[in-house]
Amino acid sequence: MTTTSLPPIAERAAAPADVPLPDPSLGLTWRPITRDDVLALSALVTRTEVADGVPYRTVAEEIDEKLESEWRDIPRDTLLGLDADGVPRAWAEVDQPPGDTRVVRAFVGGGVDPDWRGRGVGRAIVAWSHARARQVLAASGKELPARIAAYVPDEAQDAARLLTRSGMTPVRYYAEMRRPLDAPLPDAPTPDGVRIVPWAPEHDEGARLAHNAAFADHWGSEPRNAAQWVHGRSMFAPTWSLVALDGDDQVVGYLLSGRYEADWEVTGHSAGYTDLLGVVREWRGRGLASALLATVMRVYREDGIEYAELSVDTANRSGAHRLYTALGYEVYASSAMYAIEL
Repeated sequence: MTTTSLPPIAERAAAPADVPLPDPSLGLTWRPITRDDVLALSALVTRTEVADGVPYRTVAEEIDEKLESEWRDIPRDTLLGLDADGVPRAWAEVDQPPGDTRVVRAFVGGGVDPDWRGRGVGRAIVAWSHARARQVLAASGKELPARIAAYVPDEAQDAARLLTRSGMTPVRYYAEMRRPLDAPLPDAPTPDGVRIVPWAPEHDEGARLAHNAAFADHWGSEPRNAAQWVHGRSMFAPTWSLVALDGDDQVVGYLLSGRYEADWEVTGHSAGYTDLLGVVREWRGRGLASALLATVMRVYREDGIEYAELSVDTANRSGAHRLYTALGYEVYASSAMYAIEL
């Protein structure tokens, strides 16, 4: 699909003038999420994650930082359903990243308390999310291919069924992989002409530019502007993060790690998580990605961490899945992106 053949985005999105709140007959009172809701919403999210059996936990800090997104209209992009006692029982959210230049995307998310499932609440918040997503896509004014998308772990079958009934289909699949650090670490020397150094604030903008360049040819990836790049770092582990510099001190590769300690209680082991890894095109095929991963494995292990973990798009044409397998990573969980293309 080319942009020249597309009808205007407002026409494709068919955005409603208003997005009504879900029907109060469902037994919930509806309003936007506020910062005061973070702890109660965190408890609700945990209940849904426990019920679905997912291998992670979303903590209050991660929820709070979502409400700080400077590009989002939080009062219009979030929804909270409270029971008669004021306890949150359902939530929904929409996010349209501002840096999109190839496909304008609206990500939808949310959940329903396990005790409130089967009452139509899930269908209601999905319908609300899609209507709001169409509004934000139309408001973007970007005459690009457009997508409404949601990530669903394979364990969350209730959510998968809801999204399928709403017209979304799985379009991409992702694998969570991990490697024990008590096994011998790979021998992956740093390529000549580049050096790997610890992440530091002065390298961060260079890492952002390297990320945008490295992922320019990856399906589903869009450039991140400066605000997007620094957002979502509540679990960022700077001492576990690396950059690769060429002879001119330009960032040509990077590995940014997260420390998700709440997940450790679920999985039964500690882990260093590689949130972002990339190498610019000019340095691909020289072993730099392997060197970054081997280096961070040593960093994790020196800190007493038991596993190295990461996520991969299973259809990634760069061969990332094969690379990780060769370095000893194995799949332990998976998820899918469900989407509607507009």
